[in-house]
Amino acid sequence: MFKKDNLETPPDKIDTIIGKESSFSGRITGKGLIRIDGTVDGEIVNKGDLIIGESGKLDADLKARNITIAGQYSGVLEAEGKLELKKTASAVGVFKANDLLIEEGAVISGNMEMKLKEGTGLKLKDASQKGKTEQPGWNNKPIDTEAKDRSGGPGIVSDSASGDNV
Repeated sequence: MFKKDNLETPPDKIDTIIGKESSFSGRITGKGLIRIDGTVDGEIVNKGDLIIGESGKLDADLKARNITIAGQYSGVLEAEGKLELKKTASAVGVFKANDLLIEEGAVISGNMEMKLKEGTGLKLKDASQKGKTEQPGWNNKPIDTEAKDRSGGPGIVSDSASGDNV
């Protein structure tokens, strides 16, 4: 009924492995499944999937179809499909993906960009509305993410004439 959650991939399914005791510096290009359990510094461009195992450490620009991180990652990452961070993951950088799954316990820091899917109810605004978005079900009043309240955090913009929040 429940799918076992692990990163075990049969060896015959993996096209490239950087093992626990191995390190690589440079550029890797590929088409199949790449698994990193060692250390990589550089750039990886893969048309297939990529897995960073729990012992894996990447300091690299990375582009692949689907990316799963269980180890450590730092750099600019682009997943054409799904980016998945396991509970043991630690990731710092700039991330771009079409789908995102983060398990409880994973640590991520940086910027995230996702493709806006149709049917979400969210609307992009023009540059004059920078920092503002509409939240479905929140009376569709824009939230100004650049406004500050007294504590220094993001605040709600209010209409001083009526006292209503806008």
